[in-house]
Amino acid sequence: MSALRLNGVSKHFGAIHALTDVSLVIEPGEVVGLMGDNGAGKSTLVKVIAGNFAPTSGEVYVGDQKAAFHKPRDAQRSGIEVVYQDLALCNNLSAASNVFLGRELTHRIGPLRLLDYAGMRSRSAELFARLKSETRPRDLVRRMSGGQRQAVAIARTLLSDARIVLMDEPTAAISVRQVAEVLNLIRNLRDHGIAVVLISHRMPDVFDVADRIAVLRRGRLVADKRAAASSPEEVTGLITGAIEAA
Repeated sequence: MSALRLNGVSKHFGAIHALTDVSLVIEPGEVVGLMGDNGAGKSTLVKVIAGNFAPTSGEVYVGDQKAAFHKPRDAQRSGIEVVYQDLALCNNLSAASNVFLGRELTHRIGPLRLLDYAGMRSRSAELFARLKSETRPRDLVRRMSGGQRQAVAIARTLLSDARIVLMDEPTAAISVRQVAEVLNLIRNLRDHGIAVVLISHRMPDVFDVADRIAVLRRGRLVADKRAAASSPEEVTGLITGAIEAA
């Protein structure tokens, strides 16, 4: 059973056809690199999967269930999580507080409900250990490296037992060492059976970690193939239109 299946998905904004007849299958524990130039439709496709947009036509299946998302919360309930490029972290809070932001643990003392800081730190430590990250629950986000911030954002997705994680440019504007750390985090998700859609312009990173590569051009899927059967030169040609399809 696939983790995610798109059947002929199209999205139109008036006369603008952002996506046209996109069909794609993503298996559990698979990393798919989603590539394309600016305006190719990557962000629109991610927003359809994540419940921000309803497709104009076509079908989305999560597992064997047909999905009809009306808002992002619906997609989250189906096990779809998004790690956006800006990560949406609060710099003044600790790693643990960011992991549980909006989903805080509490305990009752008499008539009062208090935040369970110890419980949140303990659970965050388990998630960081699972990700093999050196991030510590008490660390403040503003003092973290780019790789540690990604670990916090990814740990947050694991709270809800994510089946599919969509990652938007996770290795942009970070150092070489931090890139290696983030790619290891992605491999760790894959090893735990979580499907990852990696949106990136960084060709070496995609080929380093992706099992398959999907290329969008002008809203159409022009390639969907094993990374080992392709090359950066071919993908560049597909993105620019020098190669029509593969």
